Amino acid sequence: MTTLPIDARPLPGEPGNNTWEDPGNRAPLVLNHDSFTSVTEEICRVNESAHPPKAWYVCLGLAAMLAMLFGGLIFYLFITGVGVWGNQNPVMWGWPIVNFVFWVGIGHAGTLISAILFLFRQNWRTAINRFAEAMTIFAVICAGTFPGIHVGRVWLAYWLFPIPNQMAMWPQFRSPLLWDVFAVSTYFTVSLVFWYIGMVPDLATLRDRASNRIKAVAYGIFSLGWRGSMRHWHRYERAYLLLAALATPLVLSVHSVVSFDFAVSQLPGWHTTIFPPYFVAGAIFGGFAMVVTLAVPARQLWGLKNFITMRHLENMNKIILLTGTMVGYAYSMEFFIAWYSGALYEGFVFVNRALGQHSWAYWTMIFCNVVAPQLFWFKRFRTSIPVMFLVVNCVNVGMWFERFVIVLSLEQDFLPSSWAYFKPTWVDIGMLIGSFGLFFTLFLLFMRFLPVIAISEIKAVMPLAHGSHGHGHGHGDDHGHHDAHGHDEGGAAPSSTGAHS
Repeated sequence: MTTLPIDARPLPGEPGNNTWEDPGNRAPLVLNHDSFTSVTEEICRVNESAHPPKAWYVCLGLAAMLAMLFGGLIFYLFITGVGVWGNQNPVMWGWPIVNFVFWVGIGHAGTLISAILFLFRQNWRTAINRFAEAMTIFAVICAGTFPGIHVGRVWLAYWLFPIPNQMAMWPQFRSPLLWDVFAVSTYFTVSLVFWYIGMVPDLATLRDRASNRIKAVAYGIFSLGWRGSMRHWHRYERAYLLLAALATPLVLSVHSVVSFDFAVSQLPGWHTTIFPPYFVAGAIFGGFAMVVTLAVPARQLWGLKNFITMRHLENMNKIILLTGTMVGYAYSMEFFIAWYSGALYEGFVFVNRALGQHSWAYWTMIFCNVVAPQLFWFKRFRTSIPVMFLVVNCVNVGMWFERFVIVLSLEQDFLPSSWAYFKPTWVDIGMLIGSFGLFFTLFLLFMRFLPVIAISEIKAVMPLAHGSHGHGHGHGDDHGHHDAHGHDEGGAAPSSTGAHS
């Protein structure tokens, strides 16, 4: 579908437009498809094409070079020491922790879209949940690298785990840094299983459509013997529902635990109970912005505009507007609490943020996170590809600066004699850029070799799934198997929940 002009008001029934609101006549979530077979063909084309778009090779090459830079800088850090960073007294937590909190936040939207929206039966999640889940996995991988290298002696990282050792060294279970280990690892494990289980039916589809033996064997191993029977669908939906219910509290708990790294300290500006909801809202805010950042090029590059429609993008923009307003409210409440408490040092921290030597970072954060998303109040901007891409990238920048501002509050503490201006080194900058390279490398490989859109879920929200079974199936099903009644099990299996997965 084409981008709507800025000055055009969408009209109900307009070709290619599914953003109109009519309570009595819902807009379609899948465009230009009248059969299940055509849906399968178009989605599988992304993985089955012999020659991906040239832009994919260019992007993968650039991302891989940045990922190798990241790996090289980590090796350089190991052989040189953490002194190559800009960390100093009193800023013991520099960019590594800024990057860690940023990447953990990015990973929140995937589980939110998949788990919470699934439990609330929001059908518009179906086209974007798969790569949102993948984004979660890859963002947590990027996040997990930074605490490990930040401690310095990486070869002693096993001390983090409660295993007996010759030194009789046991983890300090009261430390919030250890809570991070358990919270983030649990979140990663559940998200990975959730992502994988959701892909099983689509991996079976790729298995049965494989053009060579290697692909057939690889997809066959990971599809776990899926045949699309009624029993398989029943067990699948129960497992998916259970994992969704398990993953939902993790969305709230993980970033709350990450915020405790700061909140349990006695430092002014950190020791506040607003941090857990503040961090969670910011994580969802930044996560959805990253989903839109990935969805816009993906739908253009692979021709997925019929599935990732303007309605999907508009709904995510509405959530960005909501969470951005919540984050702006949290910013103002921090100043109010500092003033109302009457604490001298607390007040100084926030005045210094707004007017001090790092005020440029604070006001960049305010503009990107609070001012820019307000454009989404207007439908013409919510449905404009250039405008939304500009806004969501502003949000990505702003969320990193938010973490930057929080961590850099350390540079002016109780003793003016220890005040110092934090300056990142070239290693800090290189590792930040390199982490993006690792993230995009993993994401681009995922788009090439794994189903980027949930085929069975897309079919479940089509009108055909709720009409007669005798129309629209075409001649071939997904898995080459039919049940006793002649229904196409690979297309639209019976579902007790109203939507597959």
